[in-house]
Amino acid sequence: MPENNFEIIGLTNEQVILAREKFGQNELQYKKESSVLDALKNLAKEPMIILLIVASLIYFVSGKIDDGIFLAAAILIVSVIALFQDSRSRNALQKLKNFTQPTCKVIRNGKREAIKSEDLVVGDAMIVEEGTLITADGIILHSNDFSVNESILTGESFPVLKDLTTADNCIYKGTTVASGLAIVKITNIGNETKLGRIGNSLESIKEEKTPLELQINNFVKKLVILGAMVFIIVWAINYFQSTNLLDSLLKALTLAMSILPEEIPMAFTTFMAIGAWRLMKMGIVVKQTKTVETLGSATVICTDKTGTLTENKMSLAKVFALSSNQLSNPSEANEEEQALIKIAMWASEPIPFDPMEKALHKAYTDLASEDERPNFKIIQEYALAGKPPMMTHVFENKNGQKIIAAKGATEALINVCNLTGEELEHIKIAIQALTFEGYRILGVAESDFEGSNFPKTQQEIKFQFKGIVAFYDPPKANIESVLNHFYNAGISVKIITGDNAETTIAIAKQVGFKGLEYSLTGDELMTLSDEELQKKVMQVNIFTRMFPEAKLRIITALKEQNQIVAMTGDGVNDGPALKAAHIGIAMGKKGTEIAKQAASLILIDDDLSKMVDAIGMGRKIYINLKKAIQYVISIHIPIILTVFMPLSLGWIYPNIFSPIHIIFLELIMGPTCSIIFENEPMEKNTMFQKPRPLTTTFFNWKELTTSIFQGLAITVGTLFAYQYSVYLGFNEAHTRTMVFTVLIAANVFLTLVNRSFYYSIFSTMKYKNNMIFVIIAITIVITGSMLFIPQMKLFFEFDTLSIKQLLVCIGIGFLSVIWYEFVKLKIRLKSRTGPSGGAKIV
Repeated sequence: MPENNFEIIGLTNEQVILAREKFGQNELQYKKESSVLDALKNLAKEPMIILLIVASLIYFVSGKIDDGIFLAAAILIVSVIALFQDSRSRNALQKLKNFTQPTCKVIRNGKREAIKSEDLVVGDAMIVEEGTLITADGIILHSNDFSVNESILTGESFPVLKDLTTADNCIYKGTTVASGLAIVKITNIGNETKLGRIGNSLESIKEEKTPLELQINNFVKKLVILGAMVFIIVWAINYFQSTNLLDSLLKALTLAMSILPEEIPMAFTTFMAIGAWRLMKMGIVVKQTKTVETLGSATVICTDKTGTLTENKMSLAKVFALSSNQLSNPSEANEEEQALIKIAMWASEPIPFDPMEKALHKAYTDLASEDERPNFKIIQEYALAGKPPMMTHVFENKNGQKIIAAKGATEALINVCNLTGEELEHIKIAIQALTFEGYRILGVAESDFEGSNFPKTQQEIKFQFKGIVAFYDPPKANIESVLNHFYNAGISVKIITGDNAETTIAIAKQVGFKGLEYSLTGDELMTLSDEELQKKVMQVNIFTRMFPEAKLRIITALKEQNQIVAMTGDGVNDGPALKAAHIGIAMGKKGTEIAKQAASLILIDDDLSKMVDAIGMGRKIYINLKKAIQYVISIHIPIILTVFMPLSLGWIYPNIFSPIHIIFLELIMGPTCSIIFENEPMEKNTMFQKPRPLTTTFFNWKELTTSIFQGLAITVGTLFAYQYSVYLGFNEAHTRTMVFTVLIAANVFLTLVNRSFYYSIFSTMKYKNNMIFVIIAITIVITGSMLFIPQMKLFFEFDTLSIKQLLVCIGIGFLSVIWYEFVKLKIRLKSRTGPSGGAKIV
């Protein structure tokens, strides 16, 4: 027998295979430009690549074939590194994109199962319910109060009611279910769907650059313009002095190459894409990389109660029949209480998907001696509606016997029932007793309405109040710890729920929630002006009996108070608020597809503790990106000045470095920036800091000053080595070797020192990051080869250094960087007042 009440078997496994062979996968296929070709085109536009090509050509024209070949090889190496990083980022984003593809429910072999939407085939019996994103075209076989939002096809945002008897009894890919449930037979998939034929594709939507990305790009553009200006000036000066066109061009190119920080855009792209991939491995799907930027700035988390603070594992715990006026366990229910459970089940969907409705169906199955459900057909349905909400179902069997059952918020049921003062008092006492224990409650009513001319709204029907069913949804075991993590990180938490205040406060007490003093209902909230609400949302932490308009006003008011808002949601009604929040968080298991589409982040296991990890990861990525860029700035300054100073001041060896030396330094800096710092772990007190203001510019003067001073200190070291070598009477090759060695040593020590701008180098050496030792080891081995292998030494125009001279150069590099450890010591001593003074970036 099939696992549904409509005798639908669906396709067999063999029929699925045949249908897939005939009609293919359920995918929209459009011609795409090769991503590798895109990467190559972008690479060809890179200023550094252009400068390398020009320098290489100049070497070839001037007869320096070896140098020309080296630069040509350098172009290849730089291109391979850039393509590797690009491929790494693209692969990470593609896996994220694949992971966010919607799933769907089908009936196959008489059983319901969840499959990937791309595995849907023509002929499948697909189940769609409230909040579902429809993934193929189909014709309705059965429906309950079913309506669809077809705005993606028609532009009309109003839901369209559909059933087997309507003129248009089909549903279409890309539309969403606004209410109810339907079982449909799939008629078209992929490009053969109505959406596919129209040709709409999300691939055509170009993602806008984020504020941080724009800041970084503008910073790099300014340096490129500066490099171009310096190139022209230096070339003009050299040409005027020497009248040698090619030689003056090479000198100008050397300086221009030293200015360009081409590592920065690559680092940004890598950090964001790989960061999103790391989050996905933690069970957090980031749909938009810009969310990674925002995560570390979240100041408020607005969360639902059911399924977020609680397990969302509803069990029928208590029943209250008004006629018997007592609270009972379902297993001990008397005849009146069993009748109450039966009416509550009839008020539920025939194919339940809500946890409470599933619990009611289970309780009915456990208690009923005979299952009457196959004998009755639903003939009228009133969807969950009203403030507070209620829903009504009308069933009829072949003998004409009707069952009219309603359930919903107790206030809603009381309003449609004619109750005496004594009955109201009994109900009030029962509600207080149940909500005090944290139970979630529903009122249940029945009607003896006669005839078939049902009124337009369910509130017009006269009902008899039968009682209350109470469900227990236990708090999650880890939720108190999760809340404490948020509080320690300076993030406030607000509960926004459709449940009543008493139940919500009872659960909040159990989980150690802060801010139980005040609560606000949706109706109360809607009476407030915008100015009043903006004050209230900062004082109140519990919002109950919420509906979509009220939720949206809360989010808007918090944003007006300059809060960075994260909002969790799972239902259709959460869509607007999720879209409005800075960080919309949908639930992966219980979340509707509409909620997932509106959100920017999905928690795969519906586990709020993952948001602690996500915020920590967001903060870590931002801090590590800042470390990487500060490193690039600090190490570029000595390269620029070491090239420029001897040239502009007319020192004895004006051309201390050539393009081949600069490109080698660039090849070291790239992996250090993008690999070492991207792999850095989160500093231990990152989650004890207050959220970073989103308005704070990425490059503030305090941080830039730190990088500039570090760069100038290294410059002093390289130029001291230059003058020291000249003072001792060494030739140009020997001087170049000493300056280059100092620069390499300073680069290694700078990498180690800048792993933290708060903790000492001795603390950071304990951090787990194997890549730092790999990259440093490679740097040392290659540098040693350049200094001691005769052929390489000759090619780079280096000279042999004695052990003493080598140690002097390393010592100079060490001293030019290690001074910052004393600055960090001063910062730590100043912030000994508590953990909130944590790892500041200065």
